[in-house]
Amino acid sequence: MHISDLARLAHQLFGQDPSQIRQIVRPVSGLVLLRYTQPTELEATLYEPVVCLILQGCKTTILGRHTVELGPGESLIVSHDIPVVSQVTSASMAKPYLAMILTLDLSMLRSLYAELGQVERAKGDAHALQGSCTDPELLDALTRYLHVVNHPTEQRVLGPLYLREIHFRLLMAPHGSMLRRLLRLESSASQITRAISWIRQHYKEPIAIPELAKTMGMSVSSFHKAFKEITATSPLQYQKTLRLLEARRLLTAEGYAVAQAAFAVGYESPTQFSREYTRNFGMAPSRDNQQFVT
Repeated sequence: MHISDLARLAHQLFGQDPSQIRQIVRPVSGLVLLRYTQPTELEATLYEPVVCLILQGCKTTILGRHTVELGPGESLIVSHDIPVVSQVTSASMAKPYLAMILTLDLSMLRSLYAELGQVERAKGDAHALQGSCTDPELLDALTRYLHVVNHPTEQRVLGPLYLREIHFRLLMAPHGSMLRRLLRLESSASQITRAISWIRQHYKEPIAIPELAKTMGMSVSSFHKAFKEITATSPLQYQKTLRLLEARRLLTAEGYAVAQAAFAVGYESPTQFSREYTRNFGMAPSRDNQQFVT
């Protein structure tokens, strides 16, 4: 199937309200279809492990100094929970931006990786955020998976098979090299995954980096180096980003007051929180809070 045919298939799953700039459809667990009818501003967010296939339009995603620009038929593999800045750069009412986003099942990836044994894997540079032209086999598997989402019996019987094939194709893809590194238990990519998980669970608390590095079986210097290689930031800056992203959600979605949001995510000083929030998002937290009120 051509990518334009897959875009038409995805488009049918959205409502027809032309006034909606942004639409999200979740036809089955772990699958998101995203639609924009106009370009967006640069936005800071946290990506979790996913594969994102661009069906129509264009998007730019930035991780530190690493920039990935994607168009129709290209896909992005995200191997870790990473803070990024992203922007939809091409979208219109006549030709909306469309993307298919599938959450990765790390348990399934590990099972497949163990079965591969000594089979030759495709080589490539390893980044936690990697984009590439989607190979026909992976595109076919994603197409079959999307085809059955509105057919309950086929989704129940065939969906798991297609999902497993998708994960297999991702492991073998040129831009799946970080996934292959991640699944080697002794690798730094695997150790940083565990560190990220710990920080996400304890992001409100002070972090003792020497103790965390020791828990991961790494020296402090090696830990810092490996963490920055994958996330493009330091562990403490990563924690700060988590705090600020959660604070923004509290302000814009829950209507928290600025000081209330600051304390809720672990800040002791609302003044420091406001300063760092403004530096990170380009606007004061009070403005985001006002948007909720209005």
